[in-house]
Amino acid sequence: MTRMRPSKWFLVFVVCSVLIVSGASSRAQYDAGTLTPPPAGWVNPVKTALKAGKVVIGATITSPDPDVARSVANAGYDFLWIEMEHSPLSLESVRNIMLAMHNQKAMPFVRVPWHEQWLHKRVLDIGALGVITPVVSNRAEAEAAVAAAFYPPKGVRGVGNSNAISLWGIANYTQWANDNIVNIVIIENPEGVKNVDAIASVPGIDVLMVGASDLASYSGLARTDPKYQAMVSSVVAAGKKHNIAVGWPAGNGGAAALNPLIDQGFRFFQLADERGLMMAGARASLEGVKGR
Repeated sequence: MTRMRPSKWFLVFVVCSVLIVSGASSRAQYDAGTLTPPPAGWVNPVKTALKAGKVVIGATITSPDPDVARSVANAGYDFLWIEMEHSPLSLESVRNIMLAMHNQKAMPFVRVPWHEQWLHKRVLDIGALGVITPVVSNRAEAEAAVAAAFYPPKGVRGVGNSNAISLWGIANYTQWANDNIVNIVIIENPEGVKNVDAIASVPGIDVLMVGASDLASYSGLARTDPKYQAMVSSVVAAGKKHNIAVGWPAGNGGAAALNPLIDQGFRFFQLADERGLMMAGARASLEGVKGR
């Protein structure tokens, strides 16, 4: 009998919905101050990968259930995009998600609801290793986003990081954070595209993310419109000019979807949320089955 090879999306479904590992242990260790710290000299692997010109892929988390986040974090992604702009996630939920992700491959990145300093500070103080800032339209907003992520003299982040230190256990966390926090800014409107070269020139920005749906909405253009595609191309060109990765929201991912985007110059990908990945895996588990 020929053995059927399981589809890749069925495997994703298995990881996301069957491989549920409790986050209770991490929470207990956090409360007791006994979480295992990373090895000496550890650096943010996503920061390192971006500097090396590698492709970086992450899935989106909108569920407050830490078990869901831990399962997705076990799937091999480089980061999880913890979604605070388009979900009801609270700071407490985000902290519990980060605890569940502790010692997993995926790094915790948070999209804050808006580009305000206090939002950046709060997610970083509970342990985020990357901040995703929405609707960045000009250089001043980009500078403010970067300043909010870093301690003086690089920025204006206030010192009150006991939660982050408890989570990561890194000696000299203040200096470490200034060297390792990843800054992603999202270009979502025509003004941002117009100013993208100035935005990309701000020191400390690691990724220019194209907000594909909002860019279409703000501009009133379909994604197939040559004018829309020209705006996207200008973001890619700015990233190349300033040696900054350019990101794209890429749905359920996969080689067929991502490889052409990589050829276009994209290196940072936000994939679907846990519901989208589970639905894709569930559908794939039924494809081609006889007798139904």
